[in-house]
Amino acid sequence: MLTETTVTCDDQEVMKAYALSDYVTQKTNTKWFGARVPLRMYMLSGTDTTKRSCRFWRKVGEAPVLYDSIKSARAMNDILQVLGNAGYMKATIDEQRQTKGKKMKVHYQVHPNQRYTIRNLYRIVDDRGLRQFITVDDTARSLLHEGAPFEVTTLNAERNRIASYLRNNGYYKFTKEDVQFSADTAINSTEIDVLLRIKLHQENGRTEATEHRPYTIGQVNFLTDVTSPDMPTDTIPYKGYNFIHQNEQHFRKRPLIGNTLIRPGDPFCDNRLRRTYTNFTRLGAISFSNINLVERPGTDTLDCNIIVNHSKPHSFGFDVEATNSAGDLGAAISTSYQNNNLFRGSESFTFKIRGAYEAITGLEGYEGHNYLEVGNEATLSFPVFLLPYVKREWGTAHNASSEISLQHNIQKRPEFTRRVMTAAWRYKWSSLSQRVQHRYDLIEVNYIYMPWISRTFKEQYLDSLGKTNAILKYNYENLLITKMGYTYSYNSLGTREQIYGKNAHTFRFNIETSGNVLSGISNVFGSKKDHEGQYIFCGSAFAQYVRGDFDFAQSLSIGKNTSVAFHGAFGIAYPYGNSNQLPFEKRYFAGGANSVRGWSVRSLGPGAYNGKDKGINFLNQSGDIKLDLSVEFRTKLFWKFSGAAFVDAGNIWTIREYKDQPSGEFRFNTFVEQIAVGYGLGLRMDANFFIVRFDAGMKAIDPAYTGRKHYPITRHDFDRDFAFHFAVGMPF
Repeated sequence: MLTETTVTCDDQEVMKAYALSDYVTQKTNTKWFGARVPLRMYMLSGTDTTKRSCRFWRKVGEAPVLYDSIKSARAMNDILQVLGNAGYMKATIDEQRQTKGKKMKVHYQVHPNQRYTIRNLYRIVDDRGLRQFITVDDTARSLLHEGAPFEVTTLNAERNRIASYLRNNGYYKFTKEDVQFSADTAINSTEIDVLLRIKLHQENGRTEATEHRPYTIGQVNFLTDVTSPDMPTDTIPYKGYNFIHQNEQHFRKRPLIGNTLIRPGDPFCDNRLRRTYTNFTRLGAISFSNINLVERPGTDTLDCNIIVNHSKPHSFGFDVEATNSAGDLGAAISTSYQNNNLFRGSESFTFKIRGAYEAITGLEGYEGHNYLEVGNEATLSFPVFLLPYVKREWGTAHNASSEISLQHNIQKRPEFTRRVMTAAWRYKWSSLSQRVQHRYDLIEVNYIYMPWISRTFKEQYLDSLGKTNAILKYNYENLLITKMGYTYSYNSLGTREQIYGKNAHTFRFNIETSGNVLSGISNVFGSKKDHEGQYIFCGSAFAQYVRGDFDFAQSLSIGKNTSVAFHGAFGIAYPYGNSNQLPFEKRYFAGGANSVRGWSVRSLGPGAYNGKDKGINFLNQSGDIKLDLSVEFRTKLFWKFSGAAFVDAGNIWTIREYKDQPSGEFRFNTFVEQIAVGYGLGLRMDANFFIVRFDAGMKAIDPAYTGRKHYPITRHDFDRDFAFHFAVGMPF
């Protein structure tokens, strides 16, 4: 039985640079937090495979891993090949086996020895047309230099670089196979002479060798929905392009041209060809696209045929939901319509209607009254950058889109009626590598209107509090929010996928502001103020604030099935001018499945605040500053299940001192003592398209208490200090 495999190297830098341990494919039995739990499960099965319990435990568990000499030899060969490709051609490996009874430990000691380097680099170009470029112009960009390590990966990268550069400058038929290397070593020397040679072009290796020719794009033809070659087609010339179609035209000409980077008369460019494919792929109105390049016989001209077929433009959706809010049961129904090609330019239009009903029980004074919500939303998205002075080509190259949305929502509760109207205009774009995502909210207007509040609710719940709870009163008044914002997101993987279990990191930054334009207009024109001293615009006070958020996550793989993840987030929002406090939806909260998991959602902070009135704690336990810190150890368990052990820390604070939130203000001399700490265990199930997560958290340091209760890690009250979370997706 194999109980341990280790790899060490004489040079630790080589060990880290080439991750030599990863090439040892035969791993020992899986450990759960240091113990071989799956192996113990397997041992419970016994030997009688006719029993159902035996088959069950063997399926759930993991059989003992036995030493395999063939896999060991293969691992050593793989390590030697990797080191050889890196220039360590005389590397050796010693396999050391240590046995005790029927158990074995295997240790691999790697000796990389001296690395080979490039002594002289020579270039021979058989093609006279490319000779100046290869031997003179391109030498500064070359990846190969005299004195550099001799690496096979660098040689391959140089072949790809030369081929890519030439194909992007018209040389359509040039391939990396046209670049050859030969190496010459001297006896008793680790220095190598490298010869780079550019071959002449030869079709299929059989025809006569000729010089490479640069090609130019001739005609560009769009074949839209041409499904049958036997049916007649119509050809329409437009701005130097030809449009060939059958029956109805589903696309306007300008969007197709705008997403095509291949233009008549331009030199052939491989990058433009690939980016054109990408542009058509992201258009929802297109179900299929293909680009064919046809060489005109005897010339250096390529005709381009772009085949585009439309997708079904209309789709409908219908959803049914069941809800349970503090024991009040309800249901919601929504229906949606989507058009993926509204103006025949792949514009996406979505319209959604949603209705919800909830039976409210136990609300004193409101028997027989229930909750009703009706809302609708319309969104129109353009696959271009609708902004003056911005070239259409720039937007196309950066996957830019523009979006306009309108929402209207009516909420009828027994205590009040609320209407929320939202209008937004935003832009989205990304970098060419897809690592960076941008979002710019040019304007987002939220208008909250309270047309009716019951006398009972107003007299007994709002007015009776006087000014002792400004947050509560502020959120039951008419309010106008005019937001502008920008969001920057970075993912080192180059996509928006989860970094779970990989060596990767993400960073997100967001800043938004509201009310500055309206404040300037109100000051210039001397608008009237309400009884709170706030300017009124269109019959309502408007919010004025600035808010910034930072979020960073790092995942480090420390083994085949284990990783460690780190997360840090900080946010701060400051109300000023026309606002003494933030709107509730812009305030921060702590606790929950994505925050400090020792607390339930919205139950932590601000600061050392310990709310007594549980009826309005969800309002009082919010703040203007937020800090979240987490470290999580993740390991594969069995089948689709993984486990995690985590430690979270953080809290929220208010910028100003509010009477309703005593001890909640941020102060430099006390905020460290007010950082809450929680720890716990988690279980995750990978359902392929999403991850289902269960986390059980316990409080370790509780800033709401002093004395012994401040450190519940030493004396737990399970009812008070335990929180269970169910969520979809990873916490970070």
